[in-house]
Amino acid sequence: MKLEANLGTVKPNLYSVKIVIYNDPMAGKSGKALKRHAAGGRVRAVRKPGAPRRAASTLEAPYHHGALRDGLLQAAERVLERDGLAGLTLRAVAREAGVSHAAPTHHFGDLTGLVSELAAIGFRQFNAAMAAAGASGGSLIEKAMARAKAYVAYAQTHPGMYGLMFRTERLDMTRPSLCEAAQASFAGLTGAIGASRHEQIPEAALSLEQAAAIARAWSLVHGFTTLLLDGRLTQILRRLPDGTDAETLLDAMLRLAVGRPAA
Repeated sequence: MKLEANLGTVKPNLYSVKIVIYNDPMAGKSGKALKRHAAGGRVRAVRKPGAPRRAASTLEAPYHHGALRDGLLQAAERVLERDGLAGLTLRAVAREAGVSHAAPTHHFGDLTGLVSELAAIGFRQFNAAMAAAGASGGSLIEKAMARAKAYVAYAQTHPGMYGLMFRTERLDMTRPSLCEAAQASFAGLTGAIGASRHEQIPEAALSLEQAAAIARAWSLVHGFTTLLLDGRLTQILRRLPDGTDAETLLDAMLRLAVGRPAA
């Protein structure tokens, strides 16, 4: 059973776009000389004298399509979730998007650039889910538990993206978009821990107790999520009492962590 989380208006894919694929209506027709339109980059046929006029094509090549970059990222997420990180290549993304093999290189440079921008999107989706859960009503403890459940729910819904976000050896953490999104995620965690401790945690430095509280909370939820996704909790889950599941187990763990007995 997947964990339910109040994700608000967060959608599984925040950058859904439509890709217009270039389709030259004159391709394959003999006797038609083609030339490039100097102003707009469009392809048109040279009309023979006396030949009827054809309606000009309004489709442009993919490199001129304003949404191609976002479309490539959308395609990359589909490939990632379907085929895993091993199947995520520049050629696979180009095929999925229906564009030239050169298009991903043109926009992202290399595979590291592509997956880094994709991970940045994952962190933004993830952060939005955490923020929506933390904005729910209830006490500070209830808000913290809602964030933890949203954390696990996002990973279950987007296992490929979640795995990529924490594969730092495959990412370029110096890219501004990824650096900013990852830092925002950590800021959300520290803010939630600070609220539970009734203190403001500074960005520049942490006390040992603050660092321990942050690491403890993150380790608990991230460790649970990783074990759950990897199927390593099976032996525990199948021994649970009837009517309990992974969500019940997480809830009990969180209550123990904050010093409250499990329900």
